[in-house]
Amino acid sequence: MRYFIELSYYGKHYHGWQIQPQSVSVQEVLQNQMRKILPGFSEVVGAGRTDAGVHAKQLFAHFDLTEEIDVAEMAYKLNCMLPDDIAIAEIFPVTEEAHARFDATSRSYEYQIIQEKDVFNRELAWFFKPELDLEKMNSAAAILKEYSDFQCFSRSRTDVRTYICQIFHAEWKMEKNKLVFHISADRFLRNMVRAIVGTLVEIGQRKLPVAAMHEIIKSKDRAKAGASVPAHGLYLTKIEYPETIRIN
Repeated sequence: MRYFIELSYYGKHYHGWQIQPQSVSVQEVLQNQMRKILPGFSEVVGAGRTDAGVHAKQLFAHFDLTEEIDVAEMAYKLNCMLPDDIAIAEIFPVTEEAHARFDATSRSYEYQIIQEKDVFNRELAWFFKPELDLEKMNSAAAILKEYSDFQCFSRSRTDVRTYICQIFHAEWKMEKNKLVFHISADRFLRNMVRAIVGTLVEIGQRKLPVAAMHEIIKSKDRAKAGASVPAHGLYLTKIEYPETIRIN
């Protein structure tokens, strides 16, 4: 049987989701604990990668077993065994062909900026003091939806076959004491959101005009876009799937 597992994690102590040589990852820690209580378990396949230090409010992965399990009991046991910075929300059965990565229809991220020093948010949002023009940043963010090739925002050394992504939503909002960027797409490239935010911050500082976003995207050149912002302000917030994959 195939199961989906929904989890969240605080990314500070991990080199992202995916297993990395000589670095601790969320996938490695989760698999190690699952192998202790699931005979015949091999691996868990995630919906995608997150960079080192990035957080996830919601991430899905799938795994296969030869026998049916009590999903509530399994979730409880894993939460007892996992470190405090990884939490299991739910485990549920899915159709045989369901795939955590390839069946996802939408992924959403948010990036959080604080502009006043806050000792309680220093590891959860990027402290950036300079004044930002929110209207210009939102005008530039809207331009993203006009394009589909985002090579200019992709990490240079990557093994992707295509840089094509469909962005559904991109918007900055003031939420209490934070400036939060919300973005949703069918897929994201490595480092893409952090590079987009870095570019929008330059526009918000009036270092670049709003129209520069068109030229940056058309250039397909990572060097033309802004610097990547720090990882600790970035959160994977939501992944959506067709309702038909779930077995009730």
